[in-house]
Amino acid sequence: MSRGPHGPPSPDDLASGYDFVLPPELIATEPAARRDESRLFVYHRTDGRVEHRRFSDLPEYIKPDDLLVLNNSKVQRVAIATTDGRLTALLLEETSPQHWVALVKPGARAKPGMRLKFALRTGGGELEAEVLKTLPGGERVLRFFGPVDLEALGEMPLPPYIRKRRTTLGQPEHTAADVERYQTVYADRAGSVAAPTAGLHFTPELLARFPHAFVTLHVGLGTFRPVKVERLTDHEMHEEAYSIPAGFAEAYEAATRIIAVGTTSARVLESARELRGGGRTRIFIHPPYEFKRVDCLLTNFHLPRSTLLMLVSAMIGRERLLELYQTAVQERYRFFSYGDAMLIL
Repeated sequence: MSRGPHGPPSPDDLASGYDFVLPPELIATEPAARRDESRLFVYHRTDGRVEHRRFSDLPEYIKPDDLLVLNNSKVQRVAIATTDGRLTALLLEETSPQHWVALVKPGARAKPGMRLKFALRTGGGELEAEVLKTLPGGERVLRFFGPVDLEALGEMPLPPYIRKRRTTLGQPEHTAADVERYQTVYADRAGSVAAPTAGLHFTPELLARFPHAFVTLHVGLGTFRPVKVERLTDHEMHEEAYSIPAGFAEAYEAATRIIAVGTTSARVLESARELRGGGRTRIFIHPPYEFKRVDCLLTNFHLPRSTLLMLVSAMIGRERLLELYQTAVQERYRFFSYGDAMLIL
């Protein structure tokens, strides 16, 4: 559906155009027993064909001259709680030594000048911080009175829909299995507050079978903050840092087809002026965006009204994607971080 110069906006341009009914029981709260045992929904754009496979079948769709591009950012232990259990914080980015931008909940209690005490997860003791200011988006700037050792202070920032045990303070208590499975097997660049989930399906053995290269985008608010406005042009994407290693441009140029593993990898490729070095991006990909560097996409099944869903819509069209999601619901695919995968060819 198009929009005239003075007519009403198209559903493509409205957040409500990206709604769909998702039964709560299809939200994956636990990962598959093995990473590559998740299901794979394959969509062929050339003829509209759909196949229902397993992720371990992926090699059947990858050609020798393809290049898989994966995000190797590593999730940090950035979920912290005050010693009294009344406040939680998600540390988004360290802007200078001991100064962090954070999401604090409930935000109304975290007023500038307030002192917060956080218990160390290991070794005992606590670390104090002061709320310096509130940013326009509602984030707080925290100044810590001492070095911030995330391994000693924080927990893995698992999404709220993933089943978790609880401590006496009501905060998440994660096992070694939680920490392992909410991280890709190739993650080695610390900086994310959420996993680039399309990569969670890969085992080292499976990845070794494909031509592949890495980029880095540290997942932050730009990726997971929901769209709260109706017109997409009014949604503000938060900046996220990315980098592209030396040698990547040569691998890209040698490939016939580029398959982005996840929306974050796609956003790096579509953002970078040159395929080397680093920068920051706030690119918001949605219809009628035309991809310039990404030919195919491997991704998970996403939340209604999310920027991730809108990015996938830009590749195959909003109406068609919603039809495919309806099929996925009927076929009982699992959604979100620990869910199944979708391959768009």
